[in-house]
Amino acid sequence: MKINRSFATVLLSATLCFLLTFLVSAAWPQAEAPKKQQIITFDAPGAGTGAGQGTFPVGINPPGAIIGWITDASNVNHGLLRAPNGTFTSFDAPGSGTGRGQGTQAWGINAAGAITGRFQDATNVLHGFLRAPDGTIITFDVPGVSPVQGAGAGNINSEGTITGAYPDTNNVWHVFLRAPDGAFTIFDISGAGTGAGQGTFTAAFAAINPGGAITGWYVDTSNVSHGYVRTRDGAITKFDVPTAGTDPGQGTVALSINPRGETTGYYLDASNVLHGFLKGPDGIFTSFDAPGAGTGAGYGTIAATNNPAGAVTGFDLDSNNVFHGFLRAPDGTITVFDAPGAGTGAFQGTLSQANNPAGKITGNYTDASYVNHGFLRNRSEE
Repeated sequence: MKINRSFATVLLSATLCFLLTFLVSAAWPQAEAPKKQQIITFDAPGAGTGAGQGTFPVGINPPGAIIGWITDASNVNHGLLRAPNGTFTSFDAPGSGTGRGQGTQAWGINAAGAITGRFQDATNVLHGFLRAPDGTIITFDVPGVSPVQGAGAGNINSEGTITGAYPDTNNVWHVFLRAPDGAFTIFDISGAGTGAGQGTFTAAFAAINPGGAITGWYVDTSNVSHGYVRTRDGAITKFDVPTAGTDPGQGTVALSINPRGETTGYYLDASNVLHGFLKGPDGIFTSFDAPGAGTGAGYGTIAATNNPAGAVTGFDLDSNNVFHGFLRAPDGTITVFDAPGAGTGAFQGTLSQANNPAGKITGNYTDASYVNHGFLRNRSEE
């Protein structure tokens, strides 16, 4: 997989289902109330049990609802919602295809429980959807986008603004913004390339904040990636992590922006090693690596999301090609963790995808048979 865009899409890193397993803990003294177990693992009802199938959570909102999708035994995708109490709802957008690789994927959820994402129809064209908290689903297409290409949504903020990215007929990428009234705005970052695979991108789940600021990256004519932030009024700031590489396939990829305007993501250095970064509203960069992350080409650290307090979560790939989740606290302390049952073979392990204001983390893990499962990590003090 291509390092800079494939990792973003992995994050662009999902799903939910019935709570199956709890992390086993020691018995508490009778006089002491039991604490919440730190990591809960789960499988959504209907999730397939074959390699590459299973449960894929990608986001968690402030109340603790988790969204994503399952891939069933026929390799069809279905959107899923795991409520804070652990109950699951599966859904399909109207018009979703039922063939291999088709179906519905939920990518974004706001505090009110409105969900957005994409679905692939029977002709393999992508469309966006918006699921209201009452379960009503509407579908939409970006005006002017070729029906052969299609477009899907990835983010929704508290006021209901949706954003996502799509390729045109030349496979050049553009970002769209859908206002709560259904009006669309298309934008491209100046300097974005116009060749196949180039253009302007945004990630999923956490790439738009409550104030309407959007973050993402663009790929220039030399196939180098650069970060950007677009404010609600359309003003754009472009940026590069100072130590990011400048060769094709290298550069800076921004994946998340919190209410304070802090952005996080990853960059590929001149040696093709991945590192996490955090950029403050003042433009100051902090680069970091999860302990144990690989230091060779193609290995390293991916920062996925940052919550309002500035805590960052994501995952790393070690020198044995195993993934591990991590949490970087606002003071810079990094804790690495693995979900119970995560495999230790090549490209198995734990992929932390998102954290909420309460510090809860969700994501998926791949077991020794390459089946995917969801997890919820509670704060350790709970």
